[in-house]
Amino acid sequence: MCGIVGYVGPRKAVPIIIDGLKRLEYRGYDSAGIAVLEEDDSLGVRRASGKLRNLEEVLRLDPVEGFYGIGHTRWATHGRPTEENAHPHRDCSGDIVVVHNGIVENYLSLKHQLETEGHKFVTETDTEIIAHLVEKYYDGNLEAAVRDSVRQLTGVFALSVISKKDPHKIVVARFGPPVVIGLGADEYFVASDVPAILSHTRDMIFLADGDMAVLTRGGVQLTDFDGKPVKRQPAHIMWDPIMAEKGGYKHFMQKEIHEQPRAVRDTTLGRVGQESGRIFLDEMDISTKDFKAFRQVRIVACGTSWHAALAGKFMIERLARIPVEVDYGSEFRYRDPIVGPDTLTIVISQSGETADTLAAQRESKGKKSKTLAICNVVGSMITREAAGTIITHAGPEIGVASTKAFTGQLTALFIVAMYLGQARETLTSEMSLKLVDQLLKVPGQLEEILRHDGNYDELGKILFRSTDFLYLGRGVHFPIALEGALKLKEISYIHAEGYPAGEMKHGPNALIDENLPVVVLCTRDPEDPNSRTLYEKTLSNIQEVKARDGIVVAICCEADAEEVRKVAAHVISIPSTNELLLPILEVVPLQLLAYHIAVRRGCDVDQPRNLAKSVTVE
Repeated sequence: MCGIVGYVGPRKAVPIIIDGLKRLEYRGYDSAGIAVLEEDDSLGVRRASGKLRNLEEVLRLDPVEGFYGIGHTRWATHGRPTEENAHPHRDCSGDIVVVHNGIVENYLSLKHQLETEGHKFVTETDTEIIAHLVEKYYDGNLEAAVRDSVRQLTGVFALSVISKKDPHKIVVARFGPPVVIGLGADEYFVASDVPAILSHTRDMIFLADGDMAVLTRGGVQLTDFDGKPVKRQPAHIMWDPIMAEKGGYKHFMQKEIHEQPRAVRDTTLGRVGQESGRIFLDEMDISTKDFKAFRQVRIVACGTSWHAALAGKFMIERLARIPVEVDYGSEFRYRDPIVGPDTLTIVISQSGETADTLAAQRESKGKKSKTLAICNVVGSMITREAAGTIITHAGPEIGVASTKAFTGQLTALFIVAMYLGQARETLTSEMSLKLVDQLLKVPGQLEEILRHDGNYDELGKILFRSTDFLYLGRGVHFPIALEGALKLKEISYIHAEGYPAGEMKHGPNALIDENLPVVVLCTRDPEDPNSRTLYEKTLSNIQEVKARDGIVVAICCEADAEEVRKVAAHVISIPSTNELLLPILEVVPLQLLAYHIAVRRGCDVDQPRNLAKSVTVE
């Protein structure tokens, strides 16, 4: 949520900052602004409500030029999304400007205190407090003033500050939301996320909570909030900048849906022994003995990652025979969870910076539970605090609605389930070999599904005027029904609900009429008798929907397509595989269906209203 970009170096700052802000549009925002120290040492500030094109128009009519500055895209929390409330914010003199992600929880008491000291406020935001605090403490050294200011703040914040009084310097502080520092040749960058600056450098430092950075043309100095020097090892980001572009697709979301075969393939790479069936995890502070000794698993996540966690529960319990509970990150720490040294806590986050998931991780660590992170961003906070990490290698995901990150998470959870099963000796060598063989075939099966993208456009033409959808699934497929409903809600603004197919008689049957599309997951593993049983029961659910004139859209395996067509209005067939791997395949048709319906409805697919990519505050 919100985006920060800053630059100091020999090049003109405005094009670099604006380009970086554009690459952060996926985070969600409702206003934008920029501050640059101009060559005459005046501080040029330009702001606009709405999209970045509005700020670009302001800059066209009233340009600013300089070699260092900061920019921001704002997601309104305190104060309306107006030009007045857009960042950067200034002190009384207008000499100090601040951009800020996060929430200052004690801003009202600080504002009252500052007002009694003579400070004048002109906005409704909590961020303006920071500018006035820096002004209060400024005595000729900007970083010292910022350091004194952040000690007064309660809440979470990532901020960048510049001042015409102490020029050619950007002071950065982090406590909560992510901050990355880019290292170039005699030029340095600050950003909220990697894609903003990836076209300029791949060498980056990820700040930790309590870190401050001072960027000048001479380099980067890191300290803590007490002024003590700290060291952070730079990370070399392997993503190609081109990976963050649309690559000929109409939307980032469509591109990322089609990147899922590669994402699954890259997530398995180096972790799966094709000939031995063994699973190899990166070196971590969790030994094989630890994995064998765990008595329970807790999986904590938010949003789409929570749906992956629900599917992961089925995978781990089936393959490792250990009880698993799944929690929302936002709820976990508020109920005094029962975890301890015999508990493995798995935290899942695409960004690795999700505030609620990070807080849950710390709750588990405080109770001596080992934490294992599944994440898509190297060096993110959750990975740094985990005892072990599985990076999903999905590459940058720009679309707000998660797609390839989700299939990467499902793949990682399957790998974890196999690893636990092997460590606990619940998986035989023969079974491991078979599972690995099936896992390695998944990317090719995904490619086969994606070859039929055009079919979903045709189906979208039929369904896009519907106002409600119901998604049904049983067992490991129920979490995918939830995810399918979420995707449709997120990007098309159609009300959709995921429901266990076996619970239809307990309420949802009352909703079914000739206007309601019901998307049913009725896939199966032909070698699993239990899967056959669930499939037959799901066919009965389809009959219930048909008897009430509902519009059935069925996702089934190719071998069952003829049978399912007898009862469903629309049939989408996919390849068959192991029951626990079917979710990776069957979610793709649901993503494509949501995408094409949203496009038909004229929605902003990549940046849905009121949503942000990375939820870095509660």
